[in-house]
Amino acid sequence: MTSSQELRITGALAPEKHVQEDATPPRPRSGVERFTGGGTDGNERLTAATGIVLVALLAIIGLTLLALRPLLSVHLFVGMLLIGPVALKMASTGYRFMRYYSRDTAYRHVGPPLLLLRVIAPIVVITTVGVLASGVALLFVGPSSRETLLPLHKASFVIWLIFTGLHVLGHLPGLPAALRADYTRHEGLPGYQPGRAGRLLSLVGALTAGAVIAVLTLPQFGPWLHTHDFFVNH
Repeated sequence: MTSSQELRITGALAPEKHVQEDATPPRPRSGVERFTGGGTDGNERLTAATGIVLVALLAIIGLTLLALRPLLSVHLFVGMLLIGPVALKMASTGYRFMRYYSRDTAYRHVGPPLLLLRVIAPIVVITTVGVLASGVALLFVGPSSRETLLPLHKASFVIWLIFTGLHVLGHLPGLPAALRADYTRHEGLPGYQPGRAGRLLSLVGALTAGAVIAVLTLPQFGPWLHTHDFFVNH
């Protein structure tokens, strides 16, 4: 082999060797990071997934209102089930709020939600608490409270429906992208964020907690299911 041929072969192999030496394998993620990582994107994706679950559950609640008497047990069960996902949604949005206003660099870089959404957010929170609290009170106090607590439950629901509808419409455009990014991206692909296992576990845990609450309160359903006057007067 001539010296020129040796040089050509050496030159052809050199870049490949250089790439191999400079290539850095992905850093293995720790077990903790797999559950708690994700930063601002992870928070957004958890909020989006929880929001989708809440929309589905609230759609069921809305359907029960069309035929409340035969579907009252479903209305009561899903109403109690909502407590878990609602608590998770408030926790995820509250965390973002706290980090932003404590001047966390990452959350300040992302910026706040739209002004309209920030204005109506306190109303959404207050009316959500009002609907759930009055519903739980109605359930435990019994049908004797329908003259006092039921109007409060209805009024808070109507106000909640209006402002939550605006809230959902404001966030709806970003929901599909956030869900696709979290559930169609695998580790190593662009757009993947660590912490997906923790976000999924949080959502399943919230639903499980809500289901446990609903099952434990089943004995309280009886008085309402057997109250004929409630349906006659309302």
